[in-house]
Amino acid sequence: MLTGDNRRTAEAIARKAGISRVLAEVLPEGKVDEIKKLQEQYGTVAMVGDGINDAPALKQANVGIAIGSGTDIAIEAADITLVRGELSAVISSIKLSHATFRKIKQNYFWAWFYNAIAIPAAFLGLLHPIIGASAMALSSLNVVLNSLRLKKANIRPVYAYEKIAAAKHDSPPVSAEPGL
Repeated sequence: MLTGDNRRTAEAIARKAGISRVLAEVLPEGKVDEIKKLQEQYGTVAMVGDGINDAPALKQANVGIAIGSGTDIAIEAADITLVRGELSAVISSIKLSHATFRKIKQNYFWAWFYNAIAIPAAFLGLLHPIIGASAMALSSLNVVLNSLRLKKANIRPVYAYEKIAAAKHDSPPVSAEPGL
């Protein structure tokens, strides 16, 4: 966690959020320097911020994420703006991004697959133009319908306490009768 807030407040919030590394009382220029260090160390860096002091660091980060309830300059500097003012929305946006890229790859594969078969068949005269046009329309419809399946994507964040509760419910029931 990289913040301009005092250390005590920062550590309290970090504990609640499950963050182990805290850099507090950092000035805006220091935030940019820290982002640069993280980029050298890890490559791609995402930064979440909501204030005027976060804007330069949001621009420096590979992915700047602004909290929608933040300042206009932070929202303008960021690549992504979260409508909800909740930290869990960051997890949801990452999950949605992954699901979107999976759909793009699926749609791209099927478009290439269709063209790899249909274009040579049409060139060789094995595919009537009306059938080819119909198949192209169905291919486009398939892409749209496949993309609409993103609405059903599970992008809700799962919290540690939910994982523990799920693990308790996943254990097989104990039976009093042998053989059951």
